[in-house]
Amino acid sequence: MFQLEAVTREWARQVSLETRAELSPTELLRVVADTPETVSLLRVLARIPAFEDTVDRALDERGALASTPAVRQLRCALGLTVASFTGAFAELARALELPDAGRWRALAASVAGAPIGARRLADVLLQGAHGEKYEALMADLTATHPHAVYPTSTFRESAGSVTASPDHSVIEATMTSRTYTSIRISEGVLDPSSLLLADVYRPFGRCVALVDSNVERHFGRALRDYFTAHGIELEPIVVRAMEVDKAIGSVERILGDFKARGVSRNEPVLIVGGGVLADIGGLACALYHRSTPYVMLGTSIVSGIDAGPSPRTCCDGFGYKNLFGAYHAPSLSITDRTFFRTLREGWLRHGVAEIVKMAVVKDEALFEDLESAGIDLVRTRFGTHGAGERSDVTDLSRRILGGAMKSYVSAEYGNLYETHQARPHAYGHTWSPGFEIAAGLLHGHAVGIGMGFGAFMAERRGWIRPAELDRIVGLIERLEISLWHDVLHDTSLVWGAQEKMVQKRGGVLAAPVPRGAVGACGYIDHVSRPELEGALRDYAELCAERARGGRGVEPLCADVGLEDPSTVFVDPARAAAEGADETAAEAAELARAV
Repeated sequence: MFQLEAVTREWARQVSLETRAELSPTELLRVVADTPETVSLLRVLARIPAFEDTVDRALDERGALASTPAVRQLRCALGLTVASFTGAFAELARALELPDAGRWRALAASVAGAPIGARRLADVLLQGAHGEKYEALMADLTATHPHAVYPTSTFRESAGSVTASPDHSVIEATMTSRTYTSIRISEGVLDPSSLLLADVYRPFGRCVALVDSNVERHFGRALRDYFTAHGIELEPIVVRAMEVDKAIGSVERILGDFKARGVSRNEPVLIVGGGVLADIGGLACALYHRSTPYVMLGTSIVSGIDAGPSPRTCCDGFGYKNLFGAYHAPSLSITDRTFFRTLREGWLRHGVAEIVKMAVVKDEALFEDLESAGIDLVRTRFGTHGAGERSDVTDLSRRILGGAMKSYVSAEYGNLYETHQARPHAYGHTWSPGFEIAAGLLHGHAVGIGMGFGAFMAERRGWIRPAELDRIVGLIERLEISLWHDVLHDTSLVWGAQEKMVQKRGGVLAAPVPRGAVGACGYIDHVSRPELEGALRDYAELCAERARGGRGVEPLCADVGLEDPSTVFVDPARAAAEGADETAAEAAELARAV
């Protein structure tokens, strides 16, 4: 980082925007091309260790961690458009506190609206007085740092090595892929004074956005006004994204919309919505051009701290949760709690379950904050509705969102492709996928049941004390999330769910549960059918003694105005037994789901 700063300062001094205020953007770029030190700067930028934490740490020490994405992007400077390069360099200048940082910001804004902004920086440089030097630099970097010259995506890089026997009859290959993403918890993202989205889309001149139909109703005008204020064309694709829409047919329609709008391979799509849209929109981006970047603006709890930043994109199939999917993290994930003020309590309540899971197995301080906030967290929509002067609720809400995000990302991003099953964030998701659709439950209530039962199993094994079980169950209960549904009486259904989960997890159950204390995690590897059935009977007795018999408030999709997913479920095995093959069963399911 020291070398980058030294070279950048000297280069900026040579270009000296402060003394060239009268020049047009095109003339200024000619100065950049004709400055000899530009070659040295580009060589240093190409070697930025974008996928190591040295960049993050160095910028964090300067109080400029938010500049990390721009600095990482600059390693691909030669392959960027002029608009992208000037915008990223303006952010680097701000981070380094260069004297003319403000002028670089102004130049970036003017270039974005000019024809030259769409040109590739390399093409502009090659036409300058030192074209042969840039051509030699590009030839060298193409061999040693190809991402610097011909990036498909500035957010990813890959590498590999191949070893072959003398006659090439045996070849062994090792491949690696690295990616980075940025996460922001912010407020007032659609206020024109916020540059968070504008800085992403200004270089492209437009924003293709997938927008949840419910979000469009409440925030559509604000979204359009925001991009209009920044001179960026908005091309919205409004999508209904209820639980029953989480099907491959929905993904296919989104892909068609991308094609119709000519979305390019390096153009980030904006996804604005809840968990379902995060899942199916992210999957569509993963499939389109095999990897199209996207920015996730979460408008619900689930998309704000779970499905939004998650690298796991998916849709349901054959009656099973998340059967189809791809690993494709957003390039930028934004959570803005001000969106929560329009949510029904039932939608918000079930999303809180995703925070509880991280608190129970990862973060006791977060658990304590949830205990302090209690149901007020839901009633006040995280301090955005009816909180009045209660700053305690607002402060707790902000702290809970931050703590949940940090815990989730720490668990998820260290195992990006699920190459192992030590996954604490899967707490509550072991048995619940098998009964969630069949029972018509909201996802968070199904997870709540899974968390309660998992904690109960942990206590039976002596992994937590009875007092800790009561504390966990008590929090779920006070947040009005489900601990029980009568679907659990169908022990064959629950056993079948467990068998499928064992298959999914490579032959072992690996069920994350609290162990040792609240905030710590262990894994149950094996549960026999007699043990499972006995535990379900005893758990039913425990829940019967809880408030509402362990049932949550508005636990079903139908309770909060959503279509009941159980009404579109088709059991492939049953369909096959009745003379229809699996293809026909799938077609029937998809036709009803869509």
